[in-house]
Amino acid sequence: MASTTPTQIDTAPPVTRSGGSTGRAGDKIFAGLSKGSGILLLVIMASIAAFLTYRATIALSKNEGNFLTTFDWNASANPPVFGIAVLLFGTVVSSIIAMAIAVPIAVGIALFISHYAPRKLAAPLAYVVDLLAAVPSIIYGIWGALFLVPQLNGLNLWLDEYFGWTYVFEKTQVGVARSLFTVGILLAIMILPIVTSVSREVFLQVPRMNEEAALALGATRWEVIRMSVLPFGRSGVISASMLGLGRALGETMAVATVLSPSFLINGHILDPGGGTFAQNIAAKFDEANEFGRDALIASGLVLFLLTLLVNGAARLIIARRKDFSGANA
Repeated sequence: MASTTPTQIDTAPPVTRSGGSTGRAGDKIFAGLSKGSGILLLVIMASIAAFLTYRATIALSKNEGNFLTTFDWNASANPPVFGIAVLLFGTVVSSIIAMAIAVPIAVGIALFISHYAPRKLAAPLAYVVDLLAAVPSIIYGIWGALFLVPQLNGLNLWLDEYFGWTYVFEKTQVGVARSLFTVGILLAIMILPIVTSVSREVFLQVPRMNEEAALALGATRWEVIRMSVLPFGRSGVISASMLGLGRALGETMAVATVLSPSFLINGHILDPGGGTFAQNIAAKFDEANEFGRDALIASGLVLFLLTLLVNGAARLIIARRKDFSGANA
């Protein structure tokens, strides 16, 4: 009669998904580092806001003009008079022009690279577009001042001739094209690689089954993009646009090199003149006294708040459209 051996009972502790005690310790360390990084970021942002608010309060307490509506910037006068009306107008207008030009072109380039171009062409083209983001701002500024400004004179005359009736494209001053319109075009070129790169990566994440199902139902390539790719990547395109807008709002050297600053609000965007927050800070910071720097910091606080509002609005738009953005796919 065959003998039977007792069944051995495995007394080893079960292996958890975290990888045992060592894994649990690693998870705790990683969670602590992640939480600490988030808290550190909030502390840095709060410190920046507190510093800007403190220095801005000093300047605003002695300002004899209305900070929101005064056109002049004479913080060194006695008494000081300065305001951000012109700077706010120029910043918003140039950014709108840049976004109106860059976003449609960037989305088109991203769709071409991800869904139309052959693989041998898509990779080099994507590399060239990404390389544009590495060009320093001052290089864009020099190129804009020496090449773009002279070349835009003909375009300005054409817009004035055929679209001058819109008032916006009416050219009332004679001079080189150192205007908000030129700044908007230059900013559009600068933010184009950022919006293109992020949008391209989002479009490449579209589930392949969605596209194949649409093609199986007889949809054309454009119908596949319209019904599957664009709805999936909508939130990504919005996020990419906000990243580009953040650079457009805060761009300094390129704008300072191209724009002819003036403290006048002019609805004719082809006329020379205007100003932006970043350009004004860069132009006046070195020659300003201590109080003048506080005044410039006050304008920087407005730019800081404007950036926060823009990003907050983008987050609300994404949250409202998340059911159609592909986030739950």
